[in-house]
Amino acid sequence: MKDPIIVVGLGELGSVFARGFLKLGYPVQGVNRSMSMQSVAQEVPNPTAVLVSVGEADLQKVLQTLPESWKNNLILLQNELLPRDWQATNIQDPTVISVWFEKKKGMDSKVVIPSPIYGKHAACVQKALATLDLPSFTLNSTDELLYELVRKNLYILTTNIPGLEVGGNVEQLAQQHSDLMHAVANDVLDIQDWLTQTVNDRQRLMEGLMEAFKGDPQHGCMGRSAPARLTRALSIADQAKLSVPKLREIAKATL
Repeated sequence: MKDPIIVVGLGELGSVFARGFLKLGYPVQGVNRSMSMQSVAQEVPNPTAVLVSVGEADLQKVLQTLPESWKNNLILLQNELLPRDWQATNIQDPTVISVWFEKKKGMDSKVVIPSPIYGKHAACVQKALATLDLPSFTLNSTDELLYELVRKNLYILTTNIPGLEVGGNVEQLAQQHSDLMHAVANDVLDIQDWLTQTVNDRQRLMEGLMEAFKGDPQHGCMGRSAPARLTRALSIADQAKLSVPKLREIAKATL
């Protein structure tokens, strides 16, 4: 029998990955909010991997309280994820997937574009997703991982935040509100540059954004998390002393 894979957080995404791991023949041990990770670790001290699939707002708390024996086997998949998030808790070299499929209650997974994966468990994650007909590919360097994480952040924030003002879908945003889209994207990338301490390649990122838009032109702009994402972005901008004028204008009008 293969060693189990731990899944911390059995929401919509966590359940998708759990099903893929089960189809590969791995036992899966779920961990929900009411369970103690330390107690589970006593029973399963050396799992094959530990997938953390909690929401981004809960990530730091979970990473700070992870059992030591699990820390070298992590798989992370949160939105708005960057290296600083795991480095802050002294976690080294997690496997990271930038998830580009949407899973909501009562509906099948909907693919936007293939999901990139980096790290030692990348092949396992790719095989698990393949059992569910979810396309993915592996990355070869941390530079490519950083690009993909920033691209996903750009997509989320540059769709959600304008959506507060104009609603609609990503095709309409690009075609009918191009000036708004580019102004928000510029502010978002100012924040990403500060968070990553890197001058990111904006032309490449904008091309990557357009690729994602084409993958699902009807994807709605304003998710339910949009107000929280804007508030969080402005908090970071304040910390970094960034002007982000378009984000502040939208916040004044919508929050």
